Amino acid sequence: MAGTEYRVDWKALKQFTQDVFVKTGFKSEDAEVKADVLIWANLRGTDSHGVLRIPWYVELIDKGQMKPRPNIRIEKETPAALLIDADYSPGPVVTVMAMKRVMDKACGMGIGWAVIRNTMHQGAMAYYALMAAKEGMAGITFVCNPPNMAPYGARVPGVHNSPIAIAVPGQRRRPLSLDMATSIAAGGKLSLAIDKGVSIPEGWAMDKDGKLTTDPKAAAVLLPTGAYKGSGLALMFECLTSLMVGNPLLEPALQGKPGATQHRQNSVVAAVNIGLFTDLTAYKTHVDTVGDLLKGLARADGFDEILVPGEPEDRVHEERAKHGIPLPPGTLKNLHQVSERFHIPVPPAL
Repeated sequence: MAGTEYRVDWKALKQFTQDVFVKTGFKSEDAEVKADVLIWANLRGTDSHGVLRIPWYVELIDKGQMKPRPNIRIEKETPAALLIDADYSPGPVVTVMAMKRVMDKACGMGIGWAVIRNTMHQGAMAYYALMAAKEGMAGITFVCNPPNMAPYGARVPGVHNSPIAIAVPGQRRRPLSLDMATSIAAGGKLSLAIDKGVSIPEGWAMDKDGKLTTDPKAAAVLLPTGAYKGSGLALMFECLTSLMVGNPLLEPALQGKPGATQHRQNSVVAAVNIGLFTDLTAYKTHVDTVGDLLKGLARADGFDEILVPGEPEDRVHEERAKHGIPLPPGTLKNLHQVSERFHIPVPPAL
């Protein structure tokens, strides 16, 4: 049965998160980046990519799979592009750095494109796309991992539920921001359902025998969104990330090679200088206008409002910034275990 949620001040939760990562060996500035990305996800209601992930990150560090102090290297670079080997860096650390670099390149070349090899979990990808949108650019990010999702027609994993995020700036409205997995539901939503003690909707996942399940603990294979469209996108993201840097993730896993299913990521981070192609103010105004026009369309039965990408998350952010971040019982229990290990108290309830 689902339990009562526990509301925590977001600033206190961010400090707790940062302190935990310092204890695991992060430099303080990297711990702050990591904490900022996680708390940002919670503030926007993307709890599947928030502090729920802390115990797993600590586990990855304990196993030596995530390096708190990696040797991040730029291996190739042109005026518009770069290849970064992350050396199993915490995802936010290398991805924030990569987005800053591609934005710099976009200022001069019109576009900046980075491929990151061998990073660890990057969190909510819209965080990085919005970095570009806030600077008047279009931001694009997508990522690939070892398989966890069935290709359309299969009952076993063959592709990853690779997410993509795209953000563009508005003038008076907040940026439009699409952040979606290529699965029906992000994998982290299964963990969130476990922490809440609730079932998942039918159609999200299959069990190890290829049967549909509503038990998040039994879920072993995610299902693609849009049938063949979702799994097709996921495959192409592997081609544009992992294969582009000679670091395939799907192929060795499908061949059953030892260690091939161990978590690691390859990703693309890109920024486009809108002002190179058109007047930036006019562009932002058009973004606002098309958003307003879409919201003003006749609504289908059962809908009170038409929402544009990023709007639901922006509203949740406003509410949680004022009233705190809700933590479900399972997440709270797991954070208390981390708290006891590192002697850092979990923030009190509001």
